[in-house]
Amino acid sequence: MVTYMKYSEGFSAINEWTPGCWVNIETPTLDELTNLRARFGLPEDFLNDISDIDERPRVEHNDGWECIVLRIPVRDNDMPFITIPLGIMIKDENIVTVCLYKNTLVSDFIEHTQKRHTAISSSSDFVLRLLKSSAYWYIRNLKDVKKIVADAEVDLKKSIRNEDLLKLMNLQKTFVIFATSISGNNIFLERINRLYGKKLDMGLLEDVSIELRQADSTVAIATQMLDRTMDTYASVISNNVNAIMKRLTSISLILMIPTLIASFYGMNVDVGISMENQRAFVSIIGAGFILAAITCLWLRKIRWL
Repeated sequence: MVTYMKYSEGFSAINEWTPGCWVNIETPTLDELTNLRARFGLPEDFLNDISDIDERPRVEHNDGWECIVLRIPVRDNDMPFITIPLGIMIKDENIVTVCLYKNTLVSDFIEHTQKRHTAISSSSDFVLRLLKSSAYWYIRNLKDVKKIVADAEVDLKKSIRNEDLLKLMNLQKTFVIFATSISGNNIFLERINRLYGKKLDMGLLEDVSIELRQADSTVAIATQMLDRTMDTYASVISNNVNAIMKRLTSISLILMIPTLIASFYGMNVDVGISMENQRAFVSIIGAGFILAAITCLWLRKIRWL
């Protein structure tokens, strides 16, 4: 899908391209990409790069275009959230953004500029505000992940199941992905600060830096808490296994005593009890149960049962 956006107290859609407008490309077809590449002279190498979901944040110059890659968070089917590359190409005052995956960040960014009448005076301001929007979405999505963690912990308190543990493992992966992407965006911010220096809005640059640091620290704290939670439940699982093994060992020991006595008196040799003694069977069985009961009481005393 291709939309043309013009700025006037916020971005709004227009029917066709005009010089200086923003061309937003989202989940394009191969034909759309081919036509746009031919129409605007977009660098093919860069378009191929952002098709890689693991592409790192960076800024470079390619065929007269200033090419930028940011990492933005999106929802996923296998894990709660992942991050994807967002490509930004700038030439003169023309801006082209390309994202090969469906996302809500760009549409929210457009809506935000309309509501707040956000002032965007240059292409560098545009990039910084997109970067600030990505930091906001990282923090917002982290709140959703924390709720999922809390729900998983409630389920684990009731019963430790493999499904709940696998859910927490996926959440750990999400935190790692977020931390890596936010770190990459931070490095990119430092890079453009060195490249453009005084051309940037220093106030906006500081706001973006604060938002990214906050997102980074939030991810770090959430990761530490989840790691400790996983370690705690691993210890609980290990303790439960030990308790089960102790109970099984105790039961085996209790059952072994009557079995041992019955085995002795079941041998085909004289064991001192006459076959004519009518109370022999009851005595043997009773002795076995009495010894088993004594063993059971002893095991309870040492808290094995």
